[in-house]
Amino acid sequence: HKQITEITGANVFFARPYHSWERGLNEHSNGLIRRFYPKGTDFNSVTDNEIAELEHILNTRGRKSLSYFSPNEVFLAHLMAA
Repeated sequence: HKQITEITGANVFFARPYHSWERGLNEHSNGLIRRFYPKGTDFNSVTDNEIAELEHILNTRGRKSLSYFSPNEVFLAHLMAA
């Protein structure tokens, strides 16, 4: 994290254990994943293709926090601007 901070100038925040409200996006993403794989799922039985499919679904889904653009759209827009 020190190298990333030096390179990007971004601030790094470490959430405290058991403070889920400090990890809003992470907790929201976990909830989306749980729609496909409920708690207790044995991920050893989930194939790489199934994980890739879920990854694609989540990364092409519009998000309110991104003005209803998908993470892929925002990422590509940043790539094109660079």
